[in-house]
Amino acid sequence: MLNDIVDDVVPSRTRVTRPRRILIIVENLPVPFDRRVWSEAKALRNAGYLVSIICPKARGYNASEETIDGIDIYRHPLPVEAHGAAAYFIEYAVALFWEFILSLKVAWRQGFDAIHACNPPDLIFLVAAFYKLFGRKRFLFDHHDANPELYEAKFGRRNFFWRLLVLAEKMTFKLADISIATNESYQQIAMTRGGMRPGRVFVVRSGPALDRMKEAPPEPRWRNGRRYAVGYVGVIGQSEGLDLLLRAVEHIVRERRRDDIQFVIVGDGPERNVILDLCRALKLEDWVTFTGTVDDPTLLSILSTTDVCVNPDRVTAMNDISTMNKIMEYMALRKPIVQFDVKEGRKSAEAASLYAAPNDPIDFAENILRLIDSPDLRRQMGEFGRQRLHDVLAWHHQEPKLLRAYEALFADRRSG
Repeated sequence: MLNDIVDDVVPSRTRVTRPRRILIIVENLPVPFDRRVWSEAKALRNAGYLVSIICPKARGYNASEETIDGIDIYRHPLPVEAHGAAAYFIEYAVALFWEFILSLKVAWRQGFDAIHACNPPDLIFLVAAFYKLFGRKRFLFDHHDANPELYEAKFGRRNFFWRLLVLAEKMTFKLADISIATNESYQQIAMTRGGMRPGRVFVVRSGPALDRMKEAPPEPRWRNGRRYAVGYVGVIGQSEGLDLLLRAVEHIVRERRRDDIQFVIVGDGPERNVILDLCRALKLEDWVTFTGTVDDPTLLSILSTTDVCVNPDRVTAMNDISTMNKIMEYMALRKPIVQFDVKEGRKSAEAASLYAAPNDPIDFAENILRLIDSPDLRRQMGEFGRQRLHDVLAWHHQEPKLLRAYEALFADRRSG
């Protein structure tokens, strides 16, 4: 390990040429379940980099170590999922401990020339700082979430913890050699709050790989005997607005007296039990199916069966500037979308979506019904979304941008 940490200070004439080695660290999702991180890892591998990943364990991803498609994955345990502000910092502290321990293992076994840190949280810079100080390793920050905005959306306040997040974000950008942003809003954060030069910030969107998102034969069981199906895929959390979706379902079933639409909610998260309790309280169990986390074939089966897909994310400062992966997955499968009117959601979907008034479940419900009752409009919107994804947003457009970011990352280093 010591040799690997100091090998960058050895004169280049004594080194043997070898591929660049990348250590990706991600805390909030396991790999390969995290689609963006897995696409990035495979793109780097295909470009000749040697890739290792540190990530958490989760249901279905319990192996401490495994190699998939030539990529070494190291997973660590986490405490029970956090709910309060203090609990998040306990979770992050445990993750940081394991990330550092496993980084030593990777340094000893494979070695690495750069750390690619995916937030949240913005604390992985502490691991990167050690290796920059003692091994002159490069540091690339992959900005997935604007954490100060995320905290404010969850807890509705700017207190001591919020100020810590602002400081951690600032330190992360200060330490980063290169930053990649998921959209132009995050690019602006990197250059304004982060103080990074424009040439050091690259926009790499989370567009899905079209060879993965392929339509499957519809399965009637997802309709639960009804004519139509509406689908949601994603986290079940506070800011994701599943309570607003249930209120929209209540309006459709009780006020509009529609008994021909089944709603399928795919995913899991910290608010799952709260949403299940609300569903029972509203007596909507027969109209709403909760699947939990599913594998890819099941996901594609569900989405291919739906007539409309939804994104009920609340309109918050965080959601307004964030690009949601679910939107582009819906577009890949030609599904028309209903969402609340947020800036980046509109930028991604454009005419593939209808936009409800902010956080208004009644307007959300009426937009769902508009699409359900307009098959031609559904078809037009679905085709527009698929074409836009193919022409602009899909992963094959993003991969070259990622590789350009890595070229910049190593541009001021001699090969070795």
